[in-house]
Amino acid sequence: MKKVNIHQIKPGDKLAKPVLQENGNVLLGAGVELNERFIERLRKLGVDMLFIEDPFTEDLEPPEVIRDATRQKAMDAIYKTVANFKDQNYMKGKTVAPEMGRTLRQVFGDILNDVMLRGDVMVNLTNIHVTDAYLYQHSVNVAILSGIIGIAKGYNRQQLEELGIGALLFDIGMSKVPAELINKQGALTDAEKALVERHTTDGFDILRKQHDISLLSAHCALQHHERFDGSGYPRGLKGDEIHMYAQIVGIADTYDALTSPRPHRKRYTPSEAIEFLFASGNTFFDFELVKLFCKHISVYPVATTVLLNTGQIGVVAANNSLAVHRPIVRIVEEADGSRPKSNYEIDLKNEISILIMKEL
Repeated sequence: MKKVNIHQIKPGDKLAKPVLQENGNVLLGAGVELNERFIERLRKLGVDMLFIEDPFTEDLEPPEVIRDATRQKAMDAIYKTVANFKDQNYMKGKTVAPEMGRTLRQVFGDILNDVMLRGDVMVNLTNIHVTDAYLYQHSVNVAILSGIIGIAKGYNRQQLEELGIGALLFDIGMSKVPAELINKQGALTDAEKALVERHTTDGFDILRKQHDISLLSAHCALQHHERFDGSGYPRGLKGDEIHMYAQIVGIADTYDALTSPRPHRKRYTPSEAIEFLFASGNTFFDFELVKLFCKHISVYPVATTVLLNTGQIGVVAANNSLAVHRPIVRIVEEADGSRPKSNYEIDLKNEISILIMKEL
């Protein structure tokens, strides 16, 4: 399979990976042949990239950090949790959701088990979803990334659970933000910005009332927009004043937000997002934590289509853990536009004159 920009998709192309709805269910499954109506509908739903079947790359499959069933279960749990807090009758009648902690603890336990089974694999976040699913998919991705960093830091099971629950629910306060502000394409007014920024304190207020959720988990909601140099919100905390769980979630949140399509901008590539994080070391984020985080992220995920400085187009076939910017690339189009007569790959670690110019 290969990952392709939706503007390059042609009728007759077949999906290699499913497109997910907001509750984690499949909108279009693997193997579906795309037509003009499907392609236009996906564009309107905010989908910008798709995984497509391709005879030159049929054996390539990005290593998933968690199983599809685990992801769908997690998205459904977060979807239902957020839906409960959007329900005004529910909010007026209750301040406590007695099943929340137990349900999300089971969900993160499944995520953690999948991550540990994968071993020391560089993270490829490859699932495709419609725009309305962003909050739910984003929360799952942030929990995955945070869990991996927690493992790398040597956290025990209780610490991992506290971090993981906080990561799954860090944006719960967004349930109180009007949808038109979340999806607004233009710049926010000062009043709108203040309303959106309240999601940190609103989220903390929701989570601190849950008797089976740790107050440390709740601080992930409160502090994930605080920044190392004191420039964040809501309290302008600096350095170690920000709890480590919230620092981890803040980095994971920023990375996944940058690499996801948003109504007001295009997505960053993983390599661009990593450059941003390194540039923000000891300003927005603790530089040592940034380095630990980026050590576990694939700069060029498997199945990514790239343009080389030779004019050739290739698909990333494998990553080099000791040279993350220099993957193994399978050539699918020569510089003259022709298809190779047979499969061949270039290991960029050994071909120092060949460079990746951009992702396609």
